[in-house]
Formats: sequence, structure tokens, C-alpha cells
Amino acid sequence: MYDYLETLNTPQRNAVENIEGPTLVIAGAGSGKTRVLTYRIAHLINKGVSEKQILALTFTNKAAREMKERISNAVGEECAKNLWMGTFHSLFSKILRIEAEIIGYPSTFTIYDTQDSKSVIKSIIKNKKLDDKIYRPTVVQSRISTAKNNLVTPQSYLNNKDIREADKIKQMPQLGAIYLEYTRRCKKAGAMDFDDLLLETNILFRDHPEVLEKYQRRFHYILVDEYQDTNFSQYLIIKKLAALKKNLCVVGDDAQSIYSFRGAKIENILNFKNDYPEFKTFKLEQNYRSTRTIVEAANSVIKKNSEQIPKKTYSENELGERIELFNTLTDNEEGIEVAKRILQIKNATGCNYENFSILYRTNAQSRIFEECLRKRNIPYKIFGGLSFYQRKEIKDVLAYFKLIVNPQDDESLKRIINFPTRGIGATTVTKLENAAAFNDLSIFDIASDAHNCQLAGLNAGAFRKVQAFVEMINDLSSKVNMLNAFEMVELVCERTNILEEYDFNKNPENKGKTENIQELMNGIKDFTDNSMEEGKSFLILDYISEVALLTDQDKQGGEDTDRVTLMTVHSSKGLEFKNVFIVGLEEKLFPSIKETSLNKQELEEERRLFYVAVTRAEKKLCLSFVKQRSKWGKIEFCTPSRFLSEIDSQYLKMPLESESNIFIKRKENQRKRLEQHQYGHLETQDSIINSIKGVRLDGKIKRMEELAQIDKNVIIGANPEQLKPQTLIKHQRFGTGVILSIEGKDANKKAVIEFDDNGTKTLLLRFAKLQIID
Repeated sequence: MYDYLETLNTPQRNAVENIEGPTLVIAGAGSGKTRVLTYRIAHLINKGVSEKQILALTFTNKAAREMKERISNAVGEECAKNLWMGTFHSLFSKILRIEAEIIGYPSTFTIYDTQDSKSVIKSIIKNKKLDDKIYRPTVVQSRISTAKNNLVTPQSYLNNKDIREADKIKQMPQLGAIYLEYTRRCKKAGAMDFDDLLLETNILFRDHPEVLEKYQRRFHYILVDEYQDTNFSQYLIIKKLAALKKNLCVVGDDAQSIYSFRGAKIENILNFKNDYPEFKTFKLEQNYRSTRTIVEAANSVIKKNSEQIPKKTYSENELGERIELFNTLTDNEEGIEVAKRILQIKNATGCNYENFSILYRTNAQSRIFEECLRKRNIPYKIFGGLSFYQRKEIKDVLAYFKLIVNPQDDESLKRIINFPTRGIGATTVTKLENAAAFNDLSIFDIASDAHNCQLAGLNAGAFRKVQAFVEMINDLSSKVNMLNAFEMVELVCERTNILEEYDFNKNPENKGKTENIQELMNGIKDFTDNSMEEGKSFLILDYISEVALLTDQDKQGGEDTDRVTLMTVHSSKGLEFKNVFIVGLEEKLFPSIKETSLNKQELEEERRLFYVAVTRAEKKLCLSFVKQRSKWGKIEFCTPSRFLSEIDSQYLKMPLESESNIFIKRKENQRKRLEQHQYGHLETQDSIINSIKGVRLDGKIKRMEELAQIDKNVIIGANPEQLKPQTLIKHQRFGTGVILSIEGKDANKKAVIEFDDNGTKTLLLRFAKLQIID
């Protein structure tokens, strides 16, 4: 045991020692939130409070384990063991098991996970003879979950006219009936899903006040971690349990409330003062994690939010270097630039790869960074997700490619013969598989022959469906040597209806899958364009061979932890890294815009998400955006994220144009100003920052969108006859370089070019768009 109080700063110590009454601890990023929560519990025990009278609620089992460890060190292992500490679901399930008989459940009730729940829903939809393309199980499951977290029971759901009307508009009028039947089946099976653990606890306390009072008298002190992440159901349970003693301590940061899509309500922390007028507030404002520059930059952004509890986070760490902001022409170049900078920083500082993280807004963005890191032999790991090429929707598309190229590939056939659904069931597949094994043939060989299908035991209906599949694959196979890789993927998606299967309008949860397929198509478009320019083969066979090598290399990475971490910003909350890259900082991506604009609440949550991303960095922070991004194989011009203009310019470092292509040629007067800066003339950093935020030129305000407007000379190639050895050129993808030699004639004329950042490449001039640099 040790004197834990001596390890605390003054605000932390005040929050730990003031143990009576409702308490709100506002803990800024990196301010020692867990330390305060842990030592407040230890202090309660040292003041004579029984550990059995303390209820501590967390959002992860990991957080609970870490806190118990610290408490064990401070007050002893035995006390820590007896604490009621854990996640909301684990502790409330404990209460429900104790009180199960009162609410009509066995104490041994089963807890259904997501797949168990979905299986029951699928069965109900089937039994009710409903169209599962309209009543998609995932959508139905999500609707039921939302209802439960808002304490809407099946009967209340059915009795609510507004809910019923909303379901009719979505062409799902039977949702209420499904919810009712789902609840009946779970109850009959003696099972609860995760949402039931909260809903049934609320019902228990509502319908049995004597049980509520029992736990109110038991728990004299209640502590809640990450209070800004609580939903309505959790909020209500906490409020009921704390109503008698009012010794409630909640710890959190409204500036890091980023989970509204999961039902979290920032109002719970913002309105704490209304629920408990006699409350005390303690603000933990000293950031121990980041440099002063990073902390002040984060403050300059988050202060734009109106819905927040005022605080001033500060750091007494070193000033640190300014935040690097760089821009590239394309998303592929962004990946190359990030990989290059990781190696530069690693070589300059000697830090390990595990000290680097790349943060992005959507999972689909990981593809380019994975490929660019692989090409430079930089080990990496995907945090909270699968490698891009291991995601189901990507493996499904690739399985089509493999089968089209090689119909003997049984594993690919089994994966997609009934995906998207075409009525070929597991029984049919098993019969085909058995017949193939018996005759020593591939499944496709059996499926392609009417006699073999008959011997396999297929009825007429099953045979017709299998034949339709075989004909589609044969037709696609006939085109593999006629179309390039990108044309082929477009045709496959069209013929198989994969994109329709993942239609966002039918199921919003499919947005991520659709984005991933879009990213796959972008990668194939890049592969095709690059191969055509370099005079290489650009068929689908060449593409899947390249992908196979990439995935094999990925599997050989071993189990070492020294890897760059790739993750979404949502996944990064609670983590920290010495070096952080926040990428894809463009409007419509970050902030994410669903339609044409965000409402105030959505925009403020996106800004909080950016604040979380910035405050993950300890020493070095790099921000990047691109001028154009591929969407479904087409070019879309991009506008820099509004969050970039909200960072106080004194905290930003802008590199030279020649170093990372931040600026594109626009008007002559602006070009001259940038050239002056490049050659050492007096040009302040602020003036360059202003060109991103929007500056007054020729009496007019130039908006940020100008950064996305590309001068025609950049994308229209020079006359091939003008290109000669030693000519300085610029390529849209590979950047600047010098022509070493010209080879071939007419349509086969090629240029051997040494690029500054991409090595030597041979490009066919009829495809390459090369701009001559004066």
C-alpha cells in the first residue's frame, strides 16, 4: 500500500477527497480521469465505507480490471474483490439473476448475443411469411434495440400511433408484431439479449419499488465512468439508484461525447446540474499526455461548440513542434506521403512503429494506407476491424473474380453460389459437393452437367437455379480476356447485384459495406490505369494475382506488436500515441455529411470527434487532405474540412509547395506569392494558412473550394512530340520527374521517367498525361 493522495495534483485530490453528495468530475483529455475514479473509491474505503456499499459502473471490462488492480495496490486485494465494479450489463445481470423470480425469469436465464438474437428474428420473419428483403433481420434487430434502449416495450410500441405510422412509411408495418413475438420467444426460452439487461432492470425497479429501495439502501456511493456515453436507459437506472443517498459521482468529458449513433445522450452530462442542483463540480484541466501546442490547437477547435461545459484544458509539457498540415492531389498520394513520413520520423527519432497511428473517419479508407504501408515494408495492424481484404464483402467480390478466372476453385464457388441470395440452399450445395467428391470432379463440373445434377439428386427447381448460376459464370468467364480489370469489376457488380444486396436505402447499416466495395473498385481502377500507363497487362487475373501476394504478405507478418496502428477515430477513444496522422480531412468525409449539410447537433458531434482525434497525439500530429478522391471509379473534387480552418494558425506548420504539393496553380498573383515563399522571400506562415482559410485577392474573397479546382494544364497532357529526354514533367499521380529516354514509335511510344518520390517508371505516352514544367 502507498499514499495515493500524494500522486495527485490539487484538482484531482479535491475530486477524490470530497466524497459526499452529487459530484460532477469534468475530465479533459489526458487529465488522469481513471486515476481520480480509482483513488476516489480507495479513499471511500479508507474512510470506513464498506466496499460492498460501493457501486462502480464502467463501459468496458478492461477498464474495470485496471481499476481493480490499482485499488488492490491502494487498499488491499480483499477489498477490491468485494467491490460491485464492472460494466452496466455485467452488474445489472447480477441484480436480475438475484431478482429473476419476481420478473418471471429463471435465475439461470441465458444471455443472447447478437447472432443468437438475429437467428430468432430470422425465424420469426420466415414463420410470418414476410419478405426478408424488406424485413431485413439486421434492420429489425436495430429497431428493436432502439426501442428497448428508449424503454419502449412491445405493447407500448404497438399502442404508439406515431411509431406505427413511421413503420408503414418504411413499408414495415409488421415490426411491432415481430417485436412482440421476439419478446415472447425470448421469455419462453428463458433468455435475455443485451438490451433486455437494461430494460428489465428498469422494469424491475419501476414495478417493484421494494426491490429498488433494497438496492438504494445497499449502494451508499455510486460512481460512473464515461458518463457522457450513457443512454437513456442507463441514465434512468443510475438516477433511480442514487435517489435515496444522492452520493453519485459521475466522471466524463462532454467534449468527447461521440457515440450518439449508439444511443448515447450528451444531455445526460450537460444536464447533471438540473438533476442535482446541489452538485459540486471538479474540473481536471491539466493534460499530461500532449504537448502544449497540440492541447492549444485542440482547444481552438472545440471552443466553437455551443453545447459544452466551459473548461480550459492546458498542458505544462514541452511546447512541442507545430502540427504539420499537408495536402496531396489524390487519396493514393496521401497514402504514399503518410508512409514516407512515418519512415522519416522513425529514422529521425528512433521510435518504434507501435508509436504511430493513422486515424480515419471511415473503415473504407484503410485500403490505400494498407497497400502503401505494405509496399514500404512497414508492419501494421487494423485496430477494431479486419484487414481490408479480409472483410466479408470484399472476400465475396474477390471470390467471384477467382471463380470466373478458375471455375475449378471449389472454395470460391461455395462462398458465392448463393450470394447474393438466388435460392440455392445448403442442401443443394451439399448434394453437388458429395457428387463432386464421388466423381473426382469440381463442383462446377458437376453443376455444369444436367446428367450429373440429376444423379446428385437435384430436383427440377434446384437444377434451374444452379444452371442460371453456371450460365452467368460462363458468360463472365468468356470476357476475362476482353475487358480490363476495372471494366470487369463493373460488369461483375452489375450482373451479380452485389451492390443492390448492400443497398444503403434498404439498410443503413450496409453503408460501411458499400463504402468498402467502392474502395475496392477505386483500387482496381488505380491498378488498371497504372498498368495501362506502364504498358503492363491489366486483366482481372493480373489484379487478383497482385492481391493474393499482398494478403499472403499480410499473413506472414507474425505476432509482434511493433506495428503501425490503423483505426477509425471512434475506435481511438481512450488510446494515445506519440505520433498521429489524421487523414482524409475533407468536407463530406470529416465532417461526415449524409445529405447536403449537417444540423447543429451533428456538426458539433463531428467536431467533438475531431477533438478526440487530435488529443490522441502525444508528441507529433500530422493532418492531411486531398484535392480529389475516387468514388466508384470516378474523380470527385474535394474541399478541405472546415475543422482545418478552425485551428488557430499559430499552431500549424505549412510545408513548401514543392515538398508536398499543397497548393495547385490557380491565379498568377497567388502563384507568385507562393514562389516567393519557396525561394526564401519574406512570407509568413500565416499568409499561407490564409490561403487555405480563404483570402482577399483582387477584391474578392476566395473560398476554400478553390483548393479543389484543378488547373486544366494539370490534367491535360502535353503533345507527345514535345516530350524529349531531360524534359522536366509533372504527372497527376506520380508527381514531378525528369524524362530519361523516349522509346518506341506511334501508339507504342514510351517515356522512361525518373520521378522524385516514386522511382523510375516507363509510361505509354498515349495514356500518360504529362505536363511540361517550364
